[in-house]
Amino acid sequence: MIVSLRSLMLAAAIALLTGCAASVPLASNEQDAASKKFGAPSTNMAGVYIYRENSHFGKALTKTLSIDGVAIGETGPGVYFHKEVAPGEHTVATQAEFGENSLKFIAEAGKNYFFQQYMKWGTFKGSAGIQAVTEEAGKQGVLQCKEAK
Repeated sequence: MIVSLRSLMLAAAIALLTGCAASVPLASNEQDAASKKFGAPSTNMAGVYIYRENSHFGKALTKTLSIDGVAIGETGPGVYFHKEVAPGEHTVATQAEFGENSLKFIAEAGKNYFFQQYMKWGTFKGSAGIQAVTEEAGKQGVLQCKEAK
């Protein structure tokens, strides 16, 4: 059977973008359940939730997340991170195809902030972006995910 180059390239592209799911270390079920209560952060701190939906697009890719230039871990599909930060200006960032995509926000003590990391097409490989989402949308997104370590 002769397979055309076009069919072979298409199959390779699909496998790259939707292939085996990337796996990352997960927190315990107890920690995941506690974070999903969305309680108030520690005294004089703000909560930060960053989640990545369980999408087939980019499923084989992991992307590093950072807060204020410090890596907090790698995401895979269907995972989230929950961290606390001091009040003030902060930057959340995701590894992209070339460098990082980042977003600044001002945190207030006692509040939780929600961000979605999303996968997107890159020039040569899958890339990622990050966006702030409403508390309602953020909670819904986090509830569909598992907490990463």
